Amino acid sequence: MTPPAATATRVRRSRRQADLLDRLVALLVAEGFAHLTIEDLAARLRCSKTTLYALAPSRQELVVEAVKHYFREATAVVEEQVGQADGPAAQLSAYLAAVSDRLRPLSREFVRDLGAFAPAGEVYAANTAAAADRLRSLIAAGVEAGAFRPVHAAFVGEMVAATMFEIQRGEVFARLRMSDAEAYEELSSVVLAALAP
Repeated sequence: MTPPAATATRVRRSRRQADLLDRLVALLVAEGFAHLTIEDLAARLRCSKTTLYALAPSRQELVVEAVKHYFREATAVVEEQVGQADGPAAQLSAYLAAVSDRLRPLSREFVRDLGAFAPAGEVYAANTAAAADRLRSLIAAGVEAGAFRPVHAAFVGEMVAATMFEIQRGEVFARLRMSDAEAYEELSSVVLAALAP
């Protein structure tokens, strides 16, 4: 979850707007968004439609802004966890555990709606791609430091990335009835065992 260009732009918001955006994200993550109108959102968040339109000029752009905000915040938390880990194996483990933790709150409805609404789904896909790049760099650093057995880091990264994209598309859930967070936990276990020297 390293911030790709799709989510890197940050708008300066008032404290009230930032709080509203946090509450909007919490609502969408818990319930999804396909069924919610601007009127529904304004009523649920106890604000005016004008206040919501100050965050983004349309319902669709409001959803995209909320998804971007979620992943910006998630990236910050994930990278903080990695920064606290000591050594390549601990950093890789911390990264995958933190990604799993950040995906845990995402309801199936939210993930389903991401897949059905291309602009929001593109934000998720871009973040998944950035996460795969980050994993490749962590694996390569671990191989170079001798903390992982000598593997082709780019190939292992590609395998992990392919699994991450399957998780993001909902394929793992459809076949195995695992949440994204559970799938990332299993992925972490497999990758760390495979890389052990």
